[in-house]
Amino acid sequence: MRERHVLGLSGGRDSAALAVHMAQTRPDLEVEYFFTDTGKELPEVYEYLGRLEGFLGRPIERLNPDRDFDFWLRQYNNFLPSPRTRWCTRQLKIRPFEQWLWPALDQGDRVVSYVAIRADESFREGYASTHPNLSVALPFREAGIEKAGVIDILEASGLGLPSYYEWRSRSGCTFCFFQQKIEWVRLMERHPESFAEARAYEKNAVENGSPFTWSHGESLDDLTRPDRVAQIKADHQRRLERAARRRIPNPLRPEADVIDIDELYGQAKVCITCHK
Repeated sequence: MRERHVLGLSGGRDSAALAVHMAQTRPDLEVEYFFTDTGKELPEVYEYLGRLEGFLGRPIERLNPDRDFDFWLRQYNNFLPSPRTRWCTRQLKIRPFEQWLWPALDQGDRVVSYVAIRADESFREGYASTHPNLSVALPFREAGIEKAGVIDILEASGLGLPSYYEWRSRSGCTFCFFQQKIEWVRLMERHPESFAEARAYEKNAVENGSPFTWSHGESLDDLTRPDRVAQIKADHQRRLERAARRRIPNPLRPEADVIDIDELYGQAKVCITCHK
């Protein structure tokens, strides 16, 4: 029997900041960092994980699902995952995590899993343990660390934010269904090969009777029309201007004045396992 401490990284802002926070405040703990790779992540995610690994001075364990997205898509009759049927999270994130830890838990090891839910996210809950020897800890909530504090941690460490935050609000698969319309447009412009792959998946799914498209109520074929792209960009700009008028600038924290997509469109009830 032994006690283990694990921290899952998504390639996103919050989990990276938690890894830095734990390394700085609890150097006595031998934290095991892991990343569950779906194989459909943004290239920026892999680049940032490499930088984080260098900062931590410790390897990040890669948990690769034994069966990829294409396998599970076939198992689900080519129906796309959606906010209502998140089979991708279950099969490509949670399942590999449990396969990694369960043998040790069954043998008596006690494991603490650290999750990057912030103090300003009272509406969110972490992964619910389904094993008596696995417990979940929320250090940011316990320490009262909010979004601004997360940014401070990453800036002070020299890591900064993952570069995809320039155009997208969170990590996860390139074709994540939680993306806003403007994020799909930006994916098309910045990573056209990933957009084309998502489009092909969607077309095949629709032909097989899937009730879902990647973007709610609109196919990617429709979204790519020039007039629709222009409309999406104009709507996004109007949202930015309205949000900017409501804000009170803080000269001491100019980076905090950056308006992210969640602030413009509202907090989505995203999968914590994928996006923290």
